Amino acid sequence: MKRTVLAALTASAGAVFLAPRAFKRAFAPPQPDIEQTPSDLGLPEEQVWLVSKKGTRLHSWYVPVEGERPAVVVLHGWGANSSLMLPLARHLHQAGFHALFLDARNHGLSEHDDFTSMPRFAEDLEVAVAWLKDRLEVTTIGVIGHSVGAAASILSASRSDGLSAVVAVSSFAHPGEMMHQQMASAPQVLVNVILGFVQRTIGYKFDEFAPRERIALIKVPVMLVHGDEDDVVPVADMYDLAKADPRAETLLVPGGGHRDLAPYEPYVEVITDFLTRSLTPAQASA
Repeated sequence: MKRTVLAALTASAGAVFLAPRAFKRAFAPPQPDIEQTPSDLGLPEEQVWLVSKKGTRLHSWYVPVEGERPAVVVLHGWGANSSLMLPLARHLHQAGFHALFLDARNHGLSEHDDFTSMPRFAEDLEVAVAWLKDRLEVTTIGVIGHSVGAAASILSASRSDGLSAVVAVSSFAHPGEMMHQQMASAPQVLVNVILGFVQRTIGYKFDEFAPRERIALIKVPVMLVHGDEDDVVPVADMYDLAKADPRAETLLVPGGGHRDLAPYEPYVEVITDFLTRSLTPAQASA
């Protein structure tokens, strides 16, 4: 995975000098297959189409439970899709949560925009939260985000009040620092050109949306989850974020890597317990 990211970034370097369109293509996320749907798991399934701020259609699967209950948005990472997050669906369903599995733009079955980015992931998450807020059966809303989706969840929770709990799985602490590490073998001048172009394309400086800079602004409960064998985003990033927000709960998963969710499944109950405590009013759970 690390080599794949580095190869993409190195290939993008030449595109900087060719054309912005070519540069954006070099940064386009991979498109893995849609492996399964909630109904394949024996769960109720409603296909929902939302609209992003730029007008692109966003695909999601809604997996409801009976009655008025909290809801959880599940947001994948870069180059993934909602079907790859469906191993969480049965756990959330059994714990009594409505769940919305979202495809960010340029991913899964959602329409493609000219480019996507972590701030755009956050925009798409906020569209999903707004849809859930209009559902009469939804009481409160939390999010489980993975990788870029985790960083986007931190950004969204830091600037809006739609979320009542955040679970950030394998989030990086600072996108610029992570990209610097992944391009460590490239000439520094070239790295600076690439990072500058990325920031201009996104429309924000990295410091403006870096999770380490945003997490302390969150007013709702946060859980940070990380695998101790993650070779894409080092576990040190989790501790960096926890230092920035000492209130955040942490969960270290032995044997957990970056993409494979299997090592995380034995610990999902810890996550659903956190969400229950955070999203269920004390008087309702008493």
